[in-house]
Amino acid sequence: MSMATRTDTQAPALPAADSHELIRVHGARENNLKDVSIEIPKRRLTVFTGISGSGKSSLVFGTIAAESQRLINETYSAFVQGFMPTLARPEVDVLEGLTTAIIVDQQRMGADPRSTVGTATDANAMLRILFSRLGKPHIGSPNAFSFNVPSVRASGAITVERGGGKTVRQTFTRTGGMCPRCEGRGTVSDIDLTQLFDDSKSLAEGAITVPGYKVDGWWTVRTFTDSGFLDPDKPIRDYTEAELHDFLHREPTKVKVNGVNLTYEGLIPRVRKSFLSKDRESLQPQIRAFVDRAVTFTACPECDGTRLSEGARSSRIGGINIADACAMQISDLAAWVRSIEEPSVAPLLATLRQTLDSFVEIGLGYLSLDRQSGTLSGGEAQRVKMIRHLGSSLTDVTYVFDEPTTGLHPHDIQRMNGLLLRLRDKGNTVLVVEHKPETIVIADHVVDLGPGAGTAGGTVCFEGTIEGLRAGGTLTGRHLDDRAAVKETVRTPTGTLEIRGATTHNLRDVDVDIPLGVLVVVTGVAGSGKSSLINGSLVNGSLVNGSGAADGGVVSIGQGAIRGSRRSNPATYTGLLDPIRKAFAKANGVKPALFSANSEGACPNCNGAGVVYVDLAMMAGIATPCEECEGKRFQAAVLDHHLGGRDISEVLAMSVTEAEQFFGAGEARTPAAHAILRRLADVGLGYLSLGQPLTTLSGGERQRLKLATHMAEKGGVYVLDEPTTGLHLADVEQLLGLLDRLVDSGKSVIVIEHHQAVMAHADWIVDLGPGAGHDGGRIVFEGTPADLVAARSTLTGEHLAAYVGS
Repeated sequence: MSMATRTDTQAPALPAADSHELIRVHGARENNLKDVSIEIPKRRLTVFTGISGSGKSSLVFGTIAAESQRLINETYSAFVQGFMPTLARPEVDVLEGLTTAIIVDQQRMGADPRSTVGTATDANAMLRILFSRLGKPHIGSPNAFSFNVPSVRASGAITVERGGGKTVRQTFTRTGGMCPRCEGRGTVSDIDLTQLFDDSKSLAEGAITVPGYKVDGWWTVRTFTDSGFLDPDKPIRDYTEAELHDFLHREPTKVKVNGVNLTYEGLIPRVRKSFLSKDRESLQPQIRAFVDRAVTFTACPECDGTRLSEGARSSRIGGINIADACAMQISDLAAWVRSIEEPSVAPLLATLRQTLDSFVEIGLGYLSLDRQSGTLSGGEAQRVKMIRHLGSSLTDVTYVFDEPTTGLHPHDIQRMNGLLLRLRDKGNTVLVVEHKPETIVIADHVVDLGPGAGTAGGTVCFEGTIEGLRAGGTLTGRHLDDRAAVKETVRTPTGTLEIRGATTHNLRDVDVDIPLGVLVVVTGVAGSGKSSLINGSLVNGSLVNGSGAADGGVVSIGQGAIRGSRRSNPATYTGLLDPIRKAFAKANGVKPALFSANSEGACPNCNGAGVVYVDLAMMAGIATPCEECEGKRFQAAVLDHHLGGRDISEVLAMSVTEAEQFFGAGEARTPAAHAILRRLADVGLGYLSLGQPLTTLSGGERQRLKLATHMAEKGGVYVLDEPTTGLHLADVEQLLGLLDRLVDSGKSVIVIEHHQAVMAHADWIVDLGPGAGHDGGRIVFEGTPADLVAARSTLTGEHLAAYVGS
């Protein structure tokens, strides 16, 4: 038999490249992770679940995504790396099979007043090119339509150092679109002078009432009193016109005070630079209160709030100028762009249409391009970031999402799920940190972390399919199919809050009566007008009438992020450290400042940081525990002082639960500290360490920390904006108990929320809609949850009925 006729039936070996179908993590120890080892399938949708603080973000963002970005950065030259953020290698033994990671998180977008939805997504850039090509009359390049570019004119002689060195005359002009009056901000400020100074007093008597301007302050009042321009002992009401001008409006002028060169400047420009040039939310509370009291912001009368110069507004396409286009609802703008047919800019129009259609597809068609990016909620900001990835042709990429359903109505979650599956089906690996069961159930693979939070978490409790999770007996598995029942009996209101003629943003002359003394849930699809109704009419106090509305004032707990450095911790953020320091000082007969790692008690070697940082230029810096204080942050002499047998570092290492017992009785009994600790325990943060840096807290932990802090404020009406953000299904039950306790103590609680469990638990529901943007802004239902389920007349009613199984 010829050998040539033989057939080899052995299966061919798989190519080596096909063996890398998993992302392997071995020995992850970032933050609270306890030597975690898992294998994540590529080109699949993997959802990471677990209670808030269990280690989800530490594994997904702090380990997998962080290492992927670090490895990509290392492919650049050392010169380029010097301009990039330096990333340290995560605490993990082995990471294999990584691909390029694209992170789409909930970090708020820049709050600069010149940052808008249009500038953040490049839609404005494309519109500016479109108007520079097709706008009539033609006024210049795309810069002529930008509110961030001022017009510049200059002329003069310049010397060109080339060859013989020739001096030539040059004229330079640049046409920008910035409104010269408001400098592209859209608003102008009017300052109430009575809030800046008391004209019956002299400077020496403390006439200036601006926060931080003390009579003996060197850089503030001393420049006024010793500048030579003003008489420090003369009452301000007796100033001449020239003296008043110098006091309020003088341009920066060099002066010498006690032999030191300083710059004298009028009070108004100094206040504008110190306070008004910064984002309001970044200011300290007392400064923010001063700004709200002293400054009135109104639309710029020259540009009508459009930020654009007259020239930019004069150029039109089919009767529409660029300001009109940016003010349109994006769904309407997309239709207008489709009506433009011009072959010379066809590629630009196609790209612009795709970007605008992505807004609509992702549920943000109700926004406008001139909306300030700083006013977007966390969920809206995350979806805006998603837009640039929807039409991407990239495949084999790892997309990492942080609770993409935040701020979404149940109706919109289905659309978000479709987008996640579409990204997966293009051949990408999709990793999602999520709590909503609607998104968990579409996962190909589930990783459940826990079993608890903080030090009680950090392990993988389950890894596998949804069916396996349901049968696995973990906390998430047990609560996955939980359904809250609609209340059979509801509380009786104690009064009524009347809102009449509300027209903020998209509201259409809304009249609504909100009952007091009960739990009210305001709901509706994203963009329907919920926040406009409550924040615009109640929190800002513009349209409030009725009995009991202002009893004790309004306490508003929004979605704003907690601000804090690695030196900040729950003890400093909540004000808990103040009574603790005073208790230590009283027990030991010393100053309270000794017990602050940011003040006199700080270790001199590490300046109270507990670690010593070594800068390695473009390489990631190294942080090593301080050898002198062993990471305790305090001087050795401070640790000799004790309260109840513990030093200050041992107290800061306690959990909230342990500290609540410690300060509740015995030698260390401190009622002020115990009250704060009880509030922290009430919101489910009993496991948190008092000295844990805020930078290591999860989103849900930060949300509850903020809630506990605001609960200390005195108010008759509590307004909570999506308090379930970042909360596990089991944590939502505890939140509902907290809301009940607030109502039972005599408070009125108004919650802006999409979570069906919160809706079912409400005494009264106000549903806005029926759609978003100009399709919303109306009240489509008022009544009890049972009536909403029975009627099923709105999208919310349909989804709530499905949720409770009616």
